[in-house]
Formats: sequence, structure tokens, C-alpha cells
Amino acid sequence: MSEMEATIRELRDIASSINGIANWLTEAFGGSSDTPEEAPAPEKALTLEEVRAILAEKSRDGFTAQIRDLLLKYGAKKLSEVDPASYKALVADAEVLGDG
Repeated sequence: MSEMEATIRELRDIASSINGIANWLTEAFGGSSDTPEEAPAPEKALTLEEVRAILAEKSRDGFTAQIRDLLLKYGAKKLSEVDPASYKALVADAEVLGDG
């Protein structure tokens, strides 16, 4: 991964964190009850660290080979090479390991 790609990924993670903090502050200190309700915030994007934790748990549960296969399915040999836009689908695939 190039340094630019790593910087872009880090900036996206930071933006996601700032958005989460802004949402929390709005809920905690937001307007009065007579203000109209806003549309729900878009679903929070998963971070590399969150995906890594989920996959590590599955690996500890004995699914290391399957995790490796999933990474290859998403065009990567290691998690840091997976496109962040694919994190949600990757986690969904990983979560069903061992369910059948």
C-alpha cells in the first residue's frame, strides 16, 4: 500500500470518528424536544481496527484458513490491502463462519 493510500485511509477513519463524536454531542446536548426529528445518521463505517478484531476472534476460534480465503475473495493477501468499502461485506462473510 502506498503512503498516499495509507494517509487517505487514516483521514477517512478520522472523519468517521469525528462524525461519531458530533452525533454523540448532538444527542447529549442537542436541541429541545420541539425541534423536528432529523433523518437517521448513515450507518457508521467499520474501521480497520474493528475488522481486524472481528477476524482475529474468528481466527482464534479455528477459522484461520477460512479467513485467509475470505481475504483472497476480496482481492487481498492481508487485511490492510482490503478496500474499506468492502469491510461490511467481509465482516458479514466472516460472521457466518462456523454457523453451518
